Amino acid sequence: MQNFTYSHSSVLFLSFGELTVTRYVYGALAILAYAFIILFNCSVISVVALHKSLQEPMFLFIAVLCVNGLYGSASFFPSLIVDLIFKIRTISYIGCVTQVYCVHTYLGCEMTVLTAMAYDRFVCICNPLRYNSIMTMAKVAKLSFSAYLYTVILVGIHIVLTVRLPLCNNVVLKVYCDNWSVVRLSCVDTTVNNGYGLFIASTFIALMPFLIICSYIQILKACSKASKEFRSRALQTCTPHLITITNYACNLLFELLMYRFVPTEFSYELRMIMSIQLLVGPPILNPLIYGLKLREIRIKILYLFHLGGNKIENSG
Repeated sequence: MQNFTYSHSSVLFLSFGELTVTRYVYGALAILAYAFIILFNCSVISVVALHKSLQEPMFLFIAVLCVNGLYGSASFFPSLIVDLIFKIRTISYIGCVTQVYCVHTYLGCEMTVLTAMAYDRFVCICNPLRYNSIMTMAKVAKLSFSAYLYTVILVGIHIVLTVRLPLCNNVVLKVYCDNWSVVRLSCVDTTVNNGYGLFIASTFIALMPFLIICSYIQILKACSKASKEFRSRALQTCTPHLITITNYACNLLFELLMYRFVPTEFSYELRMIMSIQLLVGPPILNPLIYGLKLREIRIKILYLFHLGGNKIENSG
């Protein structure tokens, strides 16, 4: 066992592997991906903010989801791009902990916002006559704020438990910092951290999906008693949300596989892809899913970029 203890002012080494000229290729791909994330998410946020017809609960939650995507990608992509292009493989402990906090609050907020969106779809489909009185602007604001506050508090406690640990290693097994990667650098007992981590996992991986499933069970019950036209409208309004949840769940599954198995058992390229997919997939696909599936947003985005959206809107 390594007896040397690193201070919290130490520099940590990120596992970028033996990148040579390929780092420029990865850097270019990272720049392209980040540019798409900014463009797609800002487009959706802009059309929701600029058009009063889109300032309804469903579209406001979509905008919140896009804001969260920008926040999460900003905690990851700029540092990744700089590290790849300038061959920097180190990060300060403070910078690492900051990135841990940002990454985990992004992931947690993604789940809580998706849960709030499931509740919104439940009210819309199961209580259509009371929808406007239940899902008021104040209610949407409270749900969005609660989704962030809940995650910020839980992750904040997690970070406090992590920074108390002394470091006996300084090599992070990913190209960015997450809580598990920092905790494993300690050579002291981490039972408290593991127990609290299990509590957070049960919250975001068990409780939130359970609430989403309960909402959709009620939606299915309502659809089973309704007309074919009603079921078609319900399917149309729920499909983007279901695709978003599936996208997030699949990416989360890959991330959990990295926790379950020893990372060094995989090839470097596979470890790199698996470690960043959760920070790349949702921010890119979420605005595309809603922009392509929801006609109201698609038309406004086309109009925003002067691509014939006005003609489509007039003809629709």
